[in-house]
Amino acid sequence: MTAGGFDGVERRGLMFVLSSPSGAGKTTLSRMLLEREPGLKMSVSATTRAMRPGEVEGRDYFFVDKPKFEKMVDQGELLEWATVFDNLYGTPRAPVEAALSAGQDVLFDIDWQGTQQLHQKASVDVVRVFILPPSAADLEKRLHTRAQDSDEVIRGRMSRATHELSHWAEYDYIVVNQNVDDAFAEVQSILKAERLKRERRTGLTEFVRKLQRQLEK
Repeated sequence: MTAGGFDGVERRGLMFVLSSPSGAGKTTLSRMLLEREPGLKMSVSATTRAMRPGEVEGRDYFFVDKPKFEKMVDQGELLEWATVFDNLYGTPRAPVEAALSAGQDVLFDIDWQGTQQLHQKASVDVVRVFILPPSAADLEKRLHTRAQDSDEVIRGRMSRATHELSHWAEYDYIVVNQNVDDAFAEVQSILKAERLKRERRTGLTEFVRKLQRQLEK
């Protein structure tokens, strides 16, 4: 244990969800969190899509065929799942449960539908953060700056953003990403505060009882 013992109290891990419209900065913030926050790892999804060059089984995805994926759904082995461009994606329950029990936090980069499913199945462990752009013009500028998509694709992303934004009130925290460093500081503060919540600190009851016994001597 650390000085005084208090900081060493055991803790159950949490599921930290970042969602945002495409281009609002979710991927950048996720990468910064993984680089700078010990004890946080990315959730690895199962998918029916083919493995791409450079991808590694178990690191990027768990690659399964459609019958296997459907069996996982039927047997309740997925915390959330969705169909994206004719492929199935989902979060296997077992690795996440193992991580949480070991006090490890798991980062999720999922949309509002996946977040709803996750919250329905494990609400006490889920922290939901929605990232907003400072303006529609800024979002469109960022999408163009990435130079990854055609104008038609960008218009489609802007249209979807309107629908995604309608679910903002379903999240626990809202962060406006006007400056990425400021937004990261806010997201990091949320994670740190949630880690300290009394109900997550599984060893706290015994720690307090021990303290009480010491005081009674």
